[in-house]
Amino acid sequence: MLHWLLLAHVSAALLARDSPYSGFNDPNVLGGSMLTIVNNTYPPGLGEPLNVILSADSDPAVLKDSLYDGGFQNYMLSVHLSTQCLGAQFGSTQEANLDGHTNVTEIQTLRQNYGDPYIGSCRETFEGGQHLRYWKQNDTGAIFMAVSVEMELIKGHDIIPNGYNVGRDFLVGNVTSLPAPLDGRNLTNTSTFVGSTRYRNYTYNTEVRYVGGLLSNSSADINHYLTVEEDGMPAIDGLVAVFTVSITDRPKGVSAAGRAGASALVAAAALVAALV
Repeated sequence: MLHWLLLAHVSAALLARDSPYSGFNDPNVLGGSMLTIVNNTYPPGLGEPLNVILSADSDPAVLKDSLYDGGFQNYMLSVHLSTQCLGAQFGSTQEANLDGHTNVTEIQTLRQNYGDPYIGSCRETFEGGQHLRYWKQNDTGAIFMAVSVEMELIKGHDIIPNGYNVGRDFLVGNVTSLPAPLDGRNLTNTSTFVGSTRYRNYTYNTEVRYVGGLLSNSSADINHYLTVEEDGMPAIDGLVAVFTVSITDRPKGVSAAGRAGASALVAAAALVAALV
């Protein structure tokens, strides 16, 4: 058993070394997929694009799935995305395979809160809006997100026309505090944006770069493709937005070095546990 675990770690390390990307590994190369796994689609086997990645090169604090200490949920609240309405699960969950080993259920779904961090996501549940599902890649710690804009509940939460690209670009515009919505038709695999947001005395500086090669510019295998295709264009444009986030301001008494050291200890303990 130890032999196979060591072989898996060595293989992952070699793939990471040869990867053209920084801060995450390409699931396609590992035997996984950049599309989620959705049950009961027609035709079967459709998925939704993992079109945003929070790079593991980010501040260790924001890579933790936490509402506290500057964690990922606090970062998302800085752009008006909250956990599910009253803590209830509305709609089905999805799975993803980020490492080629196993399908993993999403951590949770976040919904647009329309400026109300407490019950605003209830409004999104009924009226529609931006939402995202997210997963963590085990071997890197990067967070992969499936972001889109959906229709209202009475329309079955179908995705709006061009809703995957629009959802991604809406999130990019919000995390970088752009003054106007992005026009996805002008984006390429060289597009970059930088900006800051703030919530609960944490300031997040986000560098965004759009990358190609992870998804196809296509409607093939895309869930809701009939409602998403627009003006003869495919359901997705094939671009993925990669975020690298630094925390530039924290509440007094919170040390960045202390957070990084604690995260390193957690990572080391996880590695030891995997090898035992």
